[in-house]
Amino acid sequence: MKEVILDAEARTTGSKGNIAALRKSGKIPAVFYGKGIKSESIAVNSKAFVSIMEANGANVIINLSFKDGKKAAIVKSLDRDILTRNPVHIDFHVISLEDKVEVLIPIHIDGIADGVKNFGGVMEFIVREVKVEALPKNIPQKISIDVSALGIGQEITVADLPELDGIKYIQDPSTLIVHVISVAAEEEKPEATAEATDAAQPEVINKGKKDKEAEEGAATDAAATGGTKK
Repeated sequence: MKEVILDAEARTTGSKGNIAALRKSGKIPAVFYGKGIKSESIAVNSKAFVSIMEANGANVIINLSFKDGKKAAIVKSLDRDILTRNPVHIDFHVISLEDKVEVLIPIHIDGIADGVKNFGGVMEFIVREVKVEALPKNIPQKISIDVSALGIGQEITVADLPELDGIKYIQDPSTLIVHVISVAAEEEKPEATAEATDAAQPEVINKGKKDKEAEEGAATDAAATGGTKK
């Protein structure tokens, strides 16, 4: 896994207005934390961070460069604006290059399934990421699977994923990644009711403009007025 450098600077927690001004100046508010490390608030350049993500993927090792040295980290959580999709807050997890970490790796599909190409089937891509354990230097950008041999009724599970040096899959081996079904089976699926559809929706973890800094702002504003707002 390639390592890159990203300049970072310490910042003091502030009000919503201060955070908005920080973003307007082209920086992203962030925090970094890790084993035995006190969580600290920092800021990084927005264009530089986006460029790193686009060129290297989400699991790149980032050397956060401070005036007093560097800290190796990975992006643990990234919040985006719900409309622009621009990053608005980052959680950096400081790591040791000698310790294994657990990360989600995106799955990439190669080829066209035989059941789709020659028999009119439908391929369903069920799970698009897989959890692995590895040393930071061994973390791949993606895991590729060839689906060209899949016929109607055939599937690929986590147990079928390729063996990679230094990579341990820690997800249930029976987890379905992709399968090919007949068009008839697809058409026979019952219509989901509105209630069932709502119940099936996953909880959104990273919400647009969730702004973790709002808590900082609330605490700062309350302190300025001498009390806590009810």
